[in-house]
Amino acid sequence: MKAITLKRYGSADDLELSDHPEPKVAPGEVLVRVRAAGVNPVDWKLAEGRLDGLMESRFPQIPGWDVAGVVERVGFDVAEFAVGDEVFGYIRKDTVQLGAYAELVSAHVRMLAHKPASLSWEQAAGLPLAGLTAYQAIERVKVAAGQTVLIHAAAGGVGSLGAQIARARGARVIGTASEHNHAFLRGLGVEPVVYGEGLADRVLALAPGGVDAVLDFVGGEALEVSWRLLREPGRLASIVEPGARSGGGHYVWVRPDADGLAALARLAEEGRLSVPVARALPLAEAAEAWRISRAGRTRGKLVLTVG
Repeated sequence: MKAITLKRYGSADDLELSDHPEPKVAPGEVLVRVRAAGVNPVDWKLAEGRLDGLMESRFPQIPGWDVAGVVERVGFDVAEFAVGDEVFGYIRKDTVQLGAYAELVSAHVRMLAHKPASLSWEQAAGLPLAGLTAYQAIERVKVAAGQTVLIHAAAGGVGSLGAQIARARGARVIGTASEHNHAFLRGLGVEPVVYGEGLADRVLALAPGGVDAVLDFVGGEALEVSWRLLREPGRLASIVEPGARSGGGHYVWVRPDADGLAALARLAEEGRLSVPVARALPLAEAAEAWRISRAGRTRGKLVLTVG
């Protein structure tokens, strides 16, 4: 099969489109014919060796944790999926080696869910990691109907999905973003405020009694301001700052979760969750996708199309 591979730690310049052995399918796994693979900043950060002290990496390595495709083969004990099923998933394995930037990828059933028909392949591939990150942060702080939630970086890939999930639960959402993203946020039903000095006053002008929960998707100064805005200190979740726990909040590192994926799929099918795709590039242009991702100027997901 064709796959994007790395022979060693490196950068976008070291990515190669090459032939690679077809993955084996272990018990509990399925083989997915990839239609699209999501591109996330963690992909190139892993390639640069930034998580070497945290995760086991082996080479040659195929990057990518987000996938959407069709089940081509199932493990002998698998009952959850059948050949021909359309699926999507966050396929983070214990060892970083055989990822989604390929024509075929194996994945455990606990990492997959049935693809919502309302989403294109590209949209489905852009949803798992960012969507589950937002979903798990929202679950951690127990966002519910009638509550007011502050989301930092609400126009970003994770933030925009988190805003939609929180709104679908009946919450009021205030979101920080640069001014040029405010119209986008209003379209999602979010009340936007700008970053920077005076942020606390701007939030309190909208919510004089403070907010019920905070989702921090940016870190830094925004996190420090958030503690002063919370009615209950423990209801803060950050995906950036592990130190959030020292203040009684939560640090969220996204985990594969089939039930969470199914919940996201239901929201998409109900028309309450959309996945903006900034750009879809062919698999052979993975290096360009990484360069775009690294520049950090896209609003929406970057996706590689396969086949």
